[in-house]
Amino acid sequence: MLHEALPPAGLLEVVAPYDRSVIAGVETANADHVDQALNVAYSLYRNKDTWLAVHKRIEILEATARIMTDEQEHLAVEAAREGGKPLVDSKVEVTRAIDGIHLCIETLKSHQGGVVSMGLSAASTNRLAVTQKEPIGVVIAVSAFNHPLNLIVHQVAAAVAVGCPVIVKPAEDTPLSCLHFVGILRRAGLPSEWCQAILPESIAVAEKLVTDERVGFYTYIGSAKVGWMLRSKLAPGVRCALEHGGAAPAILAQDTDVDNAVLKLGKGGFYHAGQVCVSVQRVFAHKQITNSFIEKLAAYAKQLRIGDPTVADTDVGPLIRPAEVERIHSWVNEAKAEGGVCVTGGSASSETCYECTVLARPSLNSKVSTTEIFGPVICVYEYDDLDWAIEQANALPFSFQASVFTNDINTAMRVYKRIDASAVMLNDHTAFRVDGMPFAGLKQSGLGVGGIPYTMEDMQVDKMLVMNSNEL
Repeated sequence: MLHEALPPAGLLEVVAPYDRSVIAGVETANADHVDQALNVAYSLYRNKDTWLAVHKRIEILEATARIMTDEQEHLAVEAAREGGKPLVDSKVEVTRAIDGIHLCIETLKSHQGGVVSMGLSAASTNRLAVTQKEPIGVVIAVSAFNHPLNLIVHQVAAAVAVGCPVIVKPAEDTPLSCLHFVGILRRAGLPSEWCQAILPESIAVAEKLVTDERVGFYTYIGSAKVGWMLRSKLAPGVRCALEHGGAAPAILAQDTDVDNAVLKLGKGGFYHAGQVCVSVQRVFAHKQITNSFIEKLAAYAKQLRIGDPTVADTDVGPLIRPAEVERIHSWVNEAKAEGGVCVTGGSASSETCYECTVLARPSLNSKVSTTEIFGPVICVYEYDDLDWAIEQANALPFSFQASVFTNDINTAMRVYKRIDASAVMLNDHTAFRVDGMPFAGLKQSGLGVGGIPYTMEDMQVDKMLVMNSNEL
């Protein structure tokens, strides 16, 4: 979707992560394309006569939801094929994405401004103050591969809803769902210049896009290394939100319903082959239930069907790239060499897929214990002192979502109060999320609060009008 006057910089081949077959070719952008896109977006923002009225944005979003509903099956297959998430889960992603569009509309209708209290002091007498929402400026949205449609909705639809011109850079591995969504927005009535998609030809060109002084807000989902680096180079005054990953902990108390915990944590750890920023990674189980939990979790892992993500009965698909299979395997082997026991899995099932793996009692110093795995590996540790388990859960420089399994309110509240996390799930896995809730990485795991209503808030400013009249 590049400017017609400029020839593309090149062509990026998009391949299916499962069998590495070529799906499509996508045009890439150079520095001139980036400059042109920023010029278009910034000019729109500076000319307030061209801003889209709220009712028009609502109409566009309503039409977008209708088109997505009509094309739901195609969107799910496309997302599964390019991203590797099994079709059953990709269908859920598309449903969430459509719900996200409706959430944008609902938020837009209910958050238009407010009244600021006046008359509470002599200095504020005879005054009335109100606020209205205005778009913050040009939004640059840099997205990740693991939810190729729903993450784009969170970043791009939110920007469209609040009236910000947006330039989106999808992940190189999964640009097709993004490009399809941008096309849907345009079919729904959004003028093309309000949402532009760009795939930079290099890291330097991508950096130019993000760090330009014409940017008003930068939203990034991806690796912490890249996110924090780009944040350090933002132009003065640019606001941002970063969403990285973690090594999500779950604590199982002695009274845990082990069967329930296995179902919940197994799903939360092996869903999308563990390629989720809040995927279950570190499970601290009380010594009275550790062996039972490990045995049952291993049995759960063994029965999961690994294979082609576009096939209806596949439970777990591929890793996004073969290099990730090699990396995960090296980490698992390192954990075994350092004392961990591989109860099940521990091998690649193909060039692109890795077995669902359960590691028992790995060293707390192994990579699998200290760094985000982003693969289908769950580590189980044994404890007899709850506070020790909490201390270990808090020992890393990451903090996102966590969980605790117990039927005792005091245990639940002790973990909730003491564990480092922005959200704690009781008797559920760490990856639980609905799109209206706050979603925030702490420490090195991110900056700001995600979730559609919160993202929309970040992309707006409260512009206040103070009126002075003797009649007030």
